[in-house]
Amino acid sequence: MCEIAQVQPYVLRTWEAEFPELGVKKTEGGPRVYRRADLEFVLRIKHLLFVEGLTLAGARRKLVDELPGAQTGSDGLDQLLGSDARERIMIVKRGLKEIATMLSRTPSAENTAAAQSLFDLVDTKAAAAKKAVKKPAPAKKKR
Repeated sequence: MCEIAQVQPYVLRTWEAEFPELGVKKTEGGPRVYRRADLEFVLRIKHLLFVEGLTLAGARRKLVDELPGAQTGSDGLDQLLGSDARERIMIVKRGLKEIATMLSRTPSAENTAAAQSLFDLVDTKAAAAKKAVKKPAPAKKKR
């Protein structure tokens, strides 16, 4: 395989690790067995990396896009998720945008006071009761 594809064995092993689709058969104690499809796949990877100048990640994306059943565009997303899921995602997206807009505004004094009373972690009645109970003064020591 290395001779035909004109790549070093360590390069081929790296590609085997990066592209699980590369269906290499490892025999016990014997050489690796490649199919014709594997050779074509290796040559395609080599072309993408060395001729087109893509990275391994870029080559992987391009190869996934070239697969016969690859879905593209919003039609593919609708088929994968269903139109109902897409609508729910859009509603969540709008809600997140509204929250981001609210958070970017400067709060008014009235809103700040209301929020503080809502999220006050100290129970005001319990705090008032603690203030009302006085601790006895320490006893004076006799000499």
